[in-house]
Amino acid sequence: MNSTADLGAGLGLKAEHYEHALACTAPGLWFEVHPENYMVAGPRLAWLQTIAERHPLSLHGVSLSLAADHLPDIEHLHRLRTLIRQVQPALLSEHLAWSSFQGQYHPDLLPFPRSHAALQRITENIHFAQDILARPLAIENPSHYAQLDGHDYGEIEFLAELAKRTGCTLLLDINNVWVSAHNMRFDPRAYLDQFPAPLISEIHLAGCSQDANSSLLIDSHDAPVAAPVWDLYLHVLHRIGPRPTLIERDDRIPPFDELLRERDFAQTLLDNVGERP
Repeated sequence: MNSTADLGAGLGLKAEHYEHALACTAPGLWFEVHPENYMVAGPRLAWLQTIAERHPLSLHGVSLSLAADHLPDIEHLHRLRTLIRQVQPALLSEHLAWSSFQGQYHPDLLPFPRSHAALQRITENIHFAQDILARPLAIENPSHYAQLDGHDYGEIEFLAELAKRTGCTLLLDINNVWVSAHNMRFDPRAYLDQFPAPLISEIHLAGCSQDANSSLLIDSHDAPVAAPVWDLYLHVLHRIGPRPTLIERDDRIPPFDELLRERDFAQTLLDNVGERP
């Protein structure tokens, strides 16, 4: 496993940017991929292994369905474990959501009530996944678009309890906080001030868009990081110190140099905050 000590600001790795990514020598640079795109032999895996020889990697899963009412798919976990052995990622993360039910798979990261039963179920699912992967996961806070009933825990309380019970860490997605705060009408700074600093192993930044038919903000990853998200990021850095930080971009992909400039801005903020606490 590669160390996270030297990780600064990273970028999501896109196929059209492989050559540029391979050649880039920016200090602290790392790349994130969705492992589901690389879990079979072929040219994409060969490219990823080549990138891994020059840059640290993060594997950010989207399909473990940790909040489902069943254990994660064991064959999928074994394929993921093989990929981990092949590329030795510095970071490994997943979402706090579900995407499968009774054998049916959905192309979404779906919400759930934070109940006592859900806490027990997700704890079991994270333990199961971590035991097979032989690595701790970082669990990402979700985006919210509608009010759900049936919560026994606040979101931060739920995440902290998961970490306590499983040994997982937390991936703080600041754009998710901004989107949720807008949609659910809460103070994003107050939320971030309560987020447990010692558990944060990684930060995500991304752009969002407004829904065409409502005032909702959508965590679309199709635009540059918005100014309010940069402000919240700087606020977090001053509170907790530097953490590996990813610029996410999954649609309307600009040229590599444009993404790199956004990444370099994040790196400058990290460098100016100072040493890790």
